[in-house]
Amino acid sequence: MREQVLSWLAENVSEHRLQHILGVEQMSIDLAKHHHLDYHKAGQAGLMHDLAKFFKPSRLLEMAKANHIEIDPVCAENPHLLHADVSAIVAQNEFGVTDEEILTAISNHTLGRPGMSELSCVVFVADALEPSRGNSIELETLRQQSKENLYKSVYQTCDYSLKYLLNSYLTIHPRTVLTRNWALQIVKQRS
Repeated sequence: MREQVLSWLAENVSEHRLQHILGVEQMSIDLAKHHHLDYHKAGQAGLMHDLAKFFKPSRLLEMAKANHIEIDPVCAENPHLLHADVSAIVAQNEFGVTDEEILTAISNHTLGRPGMSELSCVVFVADALEPSRGNSIELETLRQQSKENLYKSVYQTCDYSLKYLLNSYLTIHPRTVLTRNWALQIVKQRS
């Protein structure tokens, strides 16, 4: 199936995006192995996480509505945020993916979700931290943390994203904040 997905991606995303996707696939596999999770599922979710990244806003909204995905005011204003949920639909419809854990990891990769599985955490973190995102000291520290404590990595990744959104004067989806607080609470309970 991987070759089929790669062929589809070559037709539907930019070369730069494809390199990011391959980075997320590899980092998802590596993190899953490191945290003793199913690395086949992690790789599949990583490979398919951005299937709908280049869909036009109207198509994202149309597919979300047709598949009963909640379109809150933030997503209505910023339809690109729906690409994660729509990518899961494409994975199911185009490639026959039926594994709920994989589909949910694809859906959760952008905003996260309180209570998400460890597999979803892996893909969420890999999407933000894979190597083509840059090599700053902060990113390198976050990558190292992702191997040490998955939940700490989730909330720190949220913090990193929130800083970027604040500094760029971009809209923040409440789910990112809820995901951060959920992961932070887990870390506090365990320490």
